[in-house]
Amino acid sequence: MAFIDYYKILGLTKDASENDIKKAYRKLARKYHPDLNPNDPVAEKKFKEINEANEVLSHPENRKKYDTYGEHWQHAEEYEKAKQEQRSRQQNQRQYQSASGGYSEEDFSDFFRDMFGGGDFSGNQGGRSHVRFRGQDYNARLQLDLKDVYTKHKRTLTVNGKNIRITIPAGVENGQIIKIKGYGGQGVNGGPNGDLYIEFSIVNHSKFKRDKDNLYTTVDLDLYTALLGGNFVVDTFEGQVKLTIKPETQNGTQVKLKGKGFPKYKKEGQFGDLYVTYQIKLPTHLSKEEKDLLKQLQKLRS
Repeated sequence: MAFIDYYKILGLTKDASENDIKKAYRKLARKYHPDLNPNDPVAEKKFKEINEANEVLSHPENRKKYDTYGEHWQHAEEYEKAKQEQRSRQQNQRQYQSASGGYSEEDFSDFFRDMFGGGDFSGNQGGRSHVRFRGQDYNARLQLDLKDVYTKHKRTLTVNGKNIRITIPAGVENGQIIKIKGYGGQGVNGGPNGDLYIEFSIVNHSKFKRDKDNLYTTVDLDLYTALLGGNFVVDTFEGQVKLTIKPETQNGTQVKLKGKGFPKYKKEGQFGDLYVTYQIKLPTHLSKEEKDLLKQLQKLRS
């Protein structure tokens, strides 16, 4: 794996502060942003490099690993584990030497020759390793409208410069994360690729409120239909449905439309329910005749 100097990409030195990194990233990101450099492959490549450098250096833990292990920073934990095993082996060798009176320093280096092919794993550019390591996992965030995830559909994403065609199941929830196996970073020395994790951000511009598989909506019902009964048309995601209103329906009455809610995730043909709440809307700007009739009704009711 070629060594990438993230500090050089951002025009910084290793003693740069967190604030220095933030300022440099913002300045360069504005300069090379695709919106300001349309159809410019050089700017596009530079923009990706800047984002990659910022992702590593702006994260204290990742920066520490990068400063220590260079291009192998993603495998710092594996190296530390291997180093610990080597120390343990040395300790065992010393105990054996104490008992038998003989050992060779070369024995201690066998472990790293076996593990790393005799190469240097200190993060230097000249270091080489024959150990197979799994590639880095990638994380992406995809924003969709609620109506987009009502049906299963395909979408093309661009991740790390590659176009990926994925199928988005109906019923995906806000904050849900799905894994696309093998679409992360490339493995090292023939190791397996990492995975791509996509987090969904669902925005809702509809009149419905979603709670998992169920939908909720409130509709205005005129006073006369509420008192006398009748028919009323409500909207659903699949079109309009005619409801029968019972006479003397009270304000706040809720009815359930079974199977008219949201699709259940990865359950083909299964849906939640739609709950409709009636909000009685009182008439305004009454005429003299209407007021007289209401007064008569008031006397009858009293």
